[in-house]
Amino acid sequence: MRETFIDTMTDLLAEDPRTAVVLADISAAAFGPAAQRHPDRVLNVGIREQLLVGVAGGLALTGLRPVAHSYAPFLVERAYEQIKLDLDHQGAEAVLVSVGASYDRAAAGRTHLGPADVALIDTLTDWTVHVPGHRDEVPALLRAAVAADGSAYLRLSTQSNDMARGNDGSLQVVRDAGPGAPLLVAVGPLLDQALAAVAGLPVTVAYTHRPRPFDIAGLRALAGTEVILVEPYLSGTSARVVGAALADRPHRLLTLGVSRTELRRYGSPEDHTRWHGLDAAGLRRSIDAFLARALV
Repeated sequence: MRETFIDTMTDLLAEDPRTAVVLADISAAAFGPAAQRHPDRVLNVGIREQLLVGVAGGLALTGLRPVAHSYAPFLVERAYEQIKLDLDHQGAEAVLVSVGASYDRAAAGRTHLGPADVALIDTLTDWTVHVPGHRDEVPALLRAAVAADGSAYLRLSTQSNDMARGNDGSLQVVRDAGPGAPLLVAVGPLLDQALAAVAGLPVTVAYTHRPRPFDIAGLRALAGTEVILVEPYLSGTSARVVGAALADRPHRLLTLGVSRTELRRYGSPEDHTRWHGLDAAGLRRSIDAFLARALV
């Protein structure tokens, strides 16, 4: 996904003179050729993520469409105050593009873990959040975010589904178990794990790579009594949205995602997926227990 972002953004710099890229050393070498061609619109501020966002806000106020890029914990958690003040409060609109996702760089330790990024962005005003599940989803999402008004967060990962799913961000049914069946909503790169987890179960599975704004109309049309959320970031991040959308009808909600418990481990992304119960086997255990309680 990272390489696809760099290629697409390089094309956008050539196509649209309003675009600019602000870097904090991350991916700076890959943007080297673009920086030579557009030295006034490819800016590397060094390892200063707060400045990264501040510069993006300033560029936005001049009429440019800035794209700020770094690792998720640096771009969102470390620079959150600047996102809140220099972008959100000022009404300065930008696109933030992260790599690293929740635990893609787990081998680098806690400094490189960022499962709370979407929850933090969710505290801001009217941001769009894109979580692609495959590299081939990235170009269209990036182009749409740059072309649109408003601020957006594009969350890239080394985790991936086997195939791209092209839609507008609304809930896309990929497995239909019929009316009244439990509904599982999988976000981004966890779709394949979710599908494997419910093999043999009468569960409808829907996919989205745009958790914000959440497809409320689609959710209400598909949801029965049981709803299961599978998200590749902090568990429960979308619980409030789903709860509000279904507040007028009885429902039960299971939220699965990165645990709020501090693991204090290194390991690989695959290790963390397993430890957080987000592999197919772990999801199946949680889903089986949830559905069994529904029958009591």
